[in-house]
Amino acid sequence: MSKDINYLIKSSIEIYFKNSQIRDISFNTFLPENRNLKSKRSKLKMEKEGKNNLRFFIESKDITAFRASINEIITFGKIFENVLNLVE
Repeated sequence: MSKDINYLIKSSIEIYFKNSQIRDISFNTFLPENRNLKSKRSKLKMEKEGKNNLRFFIESKDITAFRASINEIITFGKIFENVLNLVE
C-alpha cells in the first residue's frame, strides 16, 4: 500500500451528561490520557461543549487508526460509567 494519503477520516462524538459536574469530572479524568495519546496517523481532541456536553474530535489518516481512536473513547467511557455506578 502506498504511503501517500488518499483520504482523511473526520468524525466527532458527543456525550451528554446529566449535569455539568459529572461532565467536568469526566473531562478532567480523561485529560491526562488524551495528552499521552501520540500518533502520526490519528489526532484526538476533546473539549467541553454547551452546558453538559463533552465532544471528541477525531481526524485519522486510515481506518485502523480511526478505529483505535474510537476504541480509546469507548474504553474511557466504560471505565467512567463503571466508576459512576460504584459511587451511586
